[in-house]
Amino acid sequence: MTVVRALARPLLSVIFVVQGTNSIRNPEPLVPKAQPVTDRLVPMVKKVAPPQVSERIPDTTANLVRLNGAAQVLGGVALATGKGRRLGASLLAASLVPTTLAGHAFWQEKDKTVRYQQRIQFMKNLGLMGGLLLAAVDTEGKPGVAWRATHGAKAAKRETKRSAKAAKREAKTLAREAKHAARLAKAELS
Repeated sequence: MTVVRALARPLLSVIFVVQGTNSIRNPEPLVPKAQPVTDRLVPMVKKVAPPQVSERIPDTTANLVRLNGAAQVLGGVALATGKGRRLGASLLAASLVPTTLAGHAFWQEKDKTVRYQQRIQFMKNLGLMGGLLLAAVDTEGKPGVAWRATHGAKAAKRETKRSAKAAKREAKTLAREAKHAARLAKAELS
């Protein structure tokens, strides 16, 4: 791991660990802003999700805020430590969507100063999401699964062609040897 990655991952994740911990411990201040988002989002998710998942989705907004906070803590720790870093970054990016929509709905603000501040916070979260998406696809210079699958398939195809050519050569050699042996046997009999 490079020095940049060793520094960047904890720096990127620290806000999620701290805010997630605060959300778990004390969700009540966040409930009023989260309520409109959860009222729209939860019914949609329950319709789409399999019954095993939809039955486990919390009904209260406070518990949903806690769940989002737990996702942020888990994702932040995974990203910071490098253990499950890509999954952790993906989890953080997903948890940032409802957080941003609930916390920084600048389009609903009437006061210009408040709208301006909320728009800045909204764009900051978009920047964080961009960093998280980059972290989610970062393979640390190693080939990704898609690259390995493509190149593995090409290598298998080349090897199959080589094996087929070798088998064809071997078959021709064996056929020649069989003809030669047959001629020798015919000559001995005559």
